[in-house]
Amino acid sequence: MRTMPRPDQKLSAKIPDGDVRLPSWVHQVTGRTIISDLVAGLTGALIVLPQGVAYALIAGLPPEYGLYTAIITPIVAALLGSSHHLISGPTAAISIITFSVVSQVTSPSSTDFIKYAITLTFLVGVVQIFLGLLRFGKILNFISKTVIVGFTTGAAIVIAATQLPNLLGLPASEGHSFVATIKHLSTSISEVNAYSLVIGVTTIVAAAITKRLSPKIPPLLVAMLAGSVVSYGLNGSEQGVRLIGGMPGQLPPFSFPGLTFDAISNLWTGAIAVALIGLIESVSIARAVGIRSGQRIRANKEILGQGMSNIVGSFFSCYAGAGSFTRSGANYDSGAKTPMAAIFASSFVAALLLIVPWITAYLPIPTMSAVVLLIAWNLVDHKSIGELIRSSWAESLILFVTVIASVFLGLDLAVYCGALTSLVVYLHKTAHPRVVPVAPVQGRKEKPLRNAQKWILSECPQLKMYRIDGSLFFGSTEHIKLVIEAGIDGNTSHVLIVCSGVNFIDISGKELIANIGSMLEGRGGYLALCNLKDPARESLRAEPNFVGLDNVRVYSSPEEAISRMTDNVWDSICRTCTARIFDECSRKPGHGSTT
Repeated sequence: MRTMPRPDQKLSAKIPDGDVRLPSWVHQVTGRTIISDLVAGLTGALIVLPQGVAYALIAGLPPEYGLYTAIITPIVAALLGSSHHLISGPTAAISIITFSVVSQVTSPSSTDFIKYAITLTFLVGVVQIFLGLLRFGKILNFISKTVIVGFTTGAAIVIAATQLPNLLGLPASEGHSFVATIKHLSTSISEVNAYSLVIGVTTIVAAAITKRLSPKIPPLLVAMLAGSVVSYGLNGSEQGVRLIGGMPGQLPPFSFPGLTFDAISNLWTGAIAVALIGLIESVSIARAVGIRSGQRIRANKEILGQGMSNIVGSFFSCYAGAGSFTRSGANYDSGAKTPMAAIFASSFVAALLLIVPWITAYLPIPTMSAVVLLIAWNLVDHKSIGELIRSSWAESLILFVTVIASVFLGLDLAVYCGALTSLVVYLHKTAHPRVVPVAPVQGRKEKPLRNAQKWILSECPQLKMYRIDGSLFFGSTEHIKLVIEAGIDGNTSHVLIVCSGVNFIDISGKELIANIGSMLEGRGGYLALCNLKDPARESLRAEPNFVGLDNVRVYSSPEEAISRMTDNVWDSICRTCTARIFDECSRKPGHGSTT
């Protein structure tokens, strides 16, 4: 049975004889939780071992840098973060955006590439700490799920494109953009190494079979073993199949970010993008696991933990990390009780790095490229893409723009493009609220008001009624004005606006109300509002002397409004009217009346 934090449990506790604060979960550690965390940590280490090597390859770094990040980053994030189950470290999205940002500054084959990647990590941490200190946890909500789905889809396409040359045994592309890579593939296709292709395909098949037959066994680990065995059997190294090579048998070495003016000026915009994507990943995953575990996640504390993990990591040869959905989910499912599981996982990875650094010496590059392709495929959220496309044109547009920007403009710019498109779509929606003509449904005792066009309902020629689903502010008044004026004809003297969907009314909204009211007053009628929410009602009361509002009536309900307004309509028009949609119409002269 899982150990749940008590509602009255303090978020931190003091050492009895000192002032050093310990994380709250320290007092939950027992012999039983340690055993559970050890098992979860070993499982996590087996999962992150192939992922760390693969993600480093995606980032354009030697394989050991992925493992360095899998050792240091999770420990710091676990100690300083909010979630008890979040596992941080290298991730596919952060790896590819790191490659995208740094490769714009220097070539991946240059000696400066690693230095810039580490500097980027430090800058990412600084940005995240800054956001955490400003308590900007809620700002992450402004980057929608659609943008994230589009970004990860675009990232998957870019990742796949960059790994195809390695899978096919082709020389590396001179350019690093998607277009340059595709062009390189088209001109070099005749140079495909059949041995590399066979090894890569075998790796993919082995992973697929393992996942289908035994989901609990890490499929990527089995795939790497299968690819290595096939490469050895085919004598791949003598057939032109390149190998990853061994790693230095050492713990993450000390490093120092190159904080030069050129480095900071070239990397800071990319650092903001990496920081935002990393925080969105981390906080979203922490919340998702928190729902399962019953733990309340403090977003700002998690942001600070992620920031510190990247800052500390940059001094130990790590590149930027974030929360991993795969490893966090596996950590919880493996029975982890406290963040000690993350510390144990990192310790196991460190031990493997020290004891068996040659573990990658005979690992074929086509095998790792195949593993990366599998990771890229899993990045694509096919279900969400289908739901977004079916939901609305607006979501489809945001998705499409973000994917295209990711592929052709760079992943760092894609985040901004997606967020900007989301903002434009949001502003368009708020500036064009639904203004629906409504009328009572006949044949029902209560005669509820419904969409007159959708329900094909008759309307009163003198009293037009509308329901507005949106606020009356400067951006929406022109649209609302055009819709209402288009529905007013020569017989219309009264207008009722049902305001149940109006959250607030600004000065432009007041002017619109006053103008419509003045126009109707000239026709011998008036404008009325009903079902006003408190904020909208208070905004009207805030300026009782506002010119034009004195002739606007406010009623509590549509029934009260209709009862009062029908007393003021023209009997001469009622005599020839055949609509007679209100109960009050029976008191008016004309068809079916007793007057």
